[in-house]
Amino acid sequence: MELKGKTILMLGGSGLVGHAVARELLQRGPKRIVLVALYEDEVRAGAASLAPFAGATEIVTEWGDIFVPADAAKLDRQAILADQRLRETVLGDLLGELSSEVLDRNFLFQLFRRYEPHAVVDCINTATAFAYQDVFHSARDLLDAARKGPVTLEQVEEHVLSIPMPQLIRHVQIMLQCLRSFGTEAYVKVGTSGTGGMGLNIPYTHSEERPSRTLLAKSAVAGAHSLLLWLVARTPGAPATIEIKPTTAIAWREIGYGPVRRRGEPVQLYDCPEPLPVTEAFQERAEGWTDMGRLLESVWADCGENGLFARDEFETVTSLRQMEFITPEEVATYVVSELQGQPTGRDIMAALDASTAGPTYQAGLLRAAAIERLDALEREHDLRSVAFEMLGPPRLTKFLYEAFVLSRLCASVRVLAESDAKQLARQADALLKQDAELRSTIVSVGLPIIVPGGKVYRGELVIIQPDGGDIEAAVARGWVDLRPGSCGTWIRRAQLMVEQAGRRDRRTDSGVEWGAIEPDDPIAPSRFATWIFRYEDEGERIKR
Repeated sequence: MELKGKTILMLGGSGLVGHAVARELLQRGPKRIVLVALYEDEVRAGAASLAPFAGATEIVTEWGDIFVPADAAKLDRQAILADQRLRETVLGDLLGELSSEVLDRNFLFQLFRRYEPHAVVDCINTATAFAYQDVFHSARDLLDAARKGPVTLEQVEEHVLSIPMPQLIRHVQIMLQCLRSFGTEAYVKVGTSGTGGMGLNIPYTHSEERPSRTLLAKSAVAGAHSLLLWLVARTPGAPATIEIKPTTAIAWREIGYGPVRRRGEPVQLYDCPEPLPVTEAFQERAEGWTDMGRLLESVWADCGENGLFARDEFETVTSLRQMEFITPEEVATYVVSELQGQPTGRDIMAALDASTAGPTYQAGLLRAAAIERLDALEREHDLRSVAFEMLGPPRLTKFLYEAFVLSRLCASVRVLAESDAKQLARQADALLKQDAELRSTIVSVGLPIIVPGGKVYRGELVIIQPDGGDIEAAVARGWVDLRPGSCGTWIRRAQLMVEQAGRRDRRTDSGVEWGAIEPDDPIAPSRFATWIFRYEDEGERIKR
């Protein structure tokens, strides 16, 4: 895409890579760069350091946690956990349905609505953000509490909020809605491998384990995130979706001398003039060390989220056959090249597309043979095999059986399109009363049948139970509906199929949609269900 005059949303824009990407983008003359970071001081400092390179580009700053509702975005995690109302809101938004209300109050969605970015560069280390909430430690604490006595709802809620996968899934769902709702043209994620490209032998870890479970959780979340983004890239209406995944250390931002900071806080200098007996040194009231009244100052290399490295740390990590390293400017070059539609060979979405095994020509040929054999067995046993509800969802089985009933009543798509809904519903009701085999098959696989007058046929198993007595919601999700309203819906679908056929180009080249439904075709349940998934649900495959 052309970057000049565009609005770019930079998530994690004040970090090591985000800052380098922003500098690279400024050379392309965008109209606006929106820097988003977790903390105000970070993002303001980042904007100030970019100002000399901005030219006519406006640099806007926003700060807060993009993974939570806006009214919690500027609070730290402990403050959210301590506030019952916020905790319940965050949990509800995380575990409930993705409703318009959830979107409207989400901080990320509000940023998209405010700026309507043409492109998004996401440099947030999402895997670290979720995995380092440490579900293992939280689970141990919860189990210990349960062994000592009853656990509280608050303890359970705090544990649930440490589980990374629901957070990742909801984040990707919200991101997709943001990208599609506001016309974003490109989304580039800078991801992570979690281990700097090393294997399970990585010596840099967080505990006596090598590697630690927390580090492995980070890698697991990073891998899951990549596959979810791969699904985003295959979703109609989604923008160009790219992930650059550095598999080495990223360094450096600055080399300097000054106070040493750990997680943003300066390290206080202490001394212990006389050694303490080991039996006393770690007792609760142990003494013997003194505050020297000044900060630890030294020479360091600023390596972004990994913190400040002393010289020997830097030398060790970047040594040949250790993590080694890549510069943030190199990563930025990959990101901007991909944004401009210039493939770098570093996009793992493209790599997954190229290396996964998709549909094949052989399978396409064999499909026809399989369907022919199934058809022959149906004729041999004098029955029709429609659906067993093992594939899921029940909604598919619902569509197949509703279409099958209609195929017994209407000779073609055109006949269905010209039918009367009330009369069709009466005929369907009569058919179900007469055909015990069809009726028993449907209810036996777990789908109730609702007929005119609101009466229901059902078997022992009901896959979709009315939740809170909401019958209509259950019907929509997985009951066979033969009432006039449902028949009217099928009639309108058939009318749209006839209209589509009338607009279709009658060429005979290979670009013609040879498998399209024609008005005088008989009603085929599978083709009708496919049509719904493609045109109503926008559930079409766009890559092979």
